[in-house]
Amino acid sequence: MQRKASAVWQGDLKAGKGAISTDSGVLKQTPYSFHARFENGIGMNPEELLAAAHAGCFTMALSAQLGGAGITAQKLETTATITLDKVGDGFSITKSHLDLVATIPGADKAKFDAAVKAAETGCPVSKLFKAEITVSAKLNS
Repeated sequence: MQRKASAVWQGDLKAGKGAISTDSGVLKQTPYSFHARFENGIGMNPEELLAAAHAGCFTMALSAQLGGAGITAQKLETTATITLDKVGDGFSITKSHLDLVATIPGADKAKFDAAVKAAETGCPVSKLFKAEITVSAKLNS
């Protein structure tokens, strides 16, 4: 399976502008800029896309892990926070932190914790990152 996205950039780094598109059409000429990426301006940026990918991947992986343990979640909510730091002369993604709130009535806490750990390390997006990955998990049973 392969998925594709494309980016176009025009101009210099700070004053230029770009657009990102995905083959699925979910993003179509979606604008991004230096201001949106490095100065917390309004607009999309690559780190936000990575956060969305990590949150989505981890949550699906957790659902699979829970299912393997005979547990079905009523609701799993994950927020991913990507940290972009200045490292040397450039920038690096240094962390991805996942905040999970799981609603699973009657869940076994030990099975839940094991499923969370397996999803944290087993999700394909987690495997892609060379950054520190952490999870804070809250179980509402």
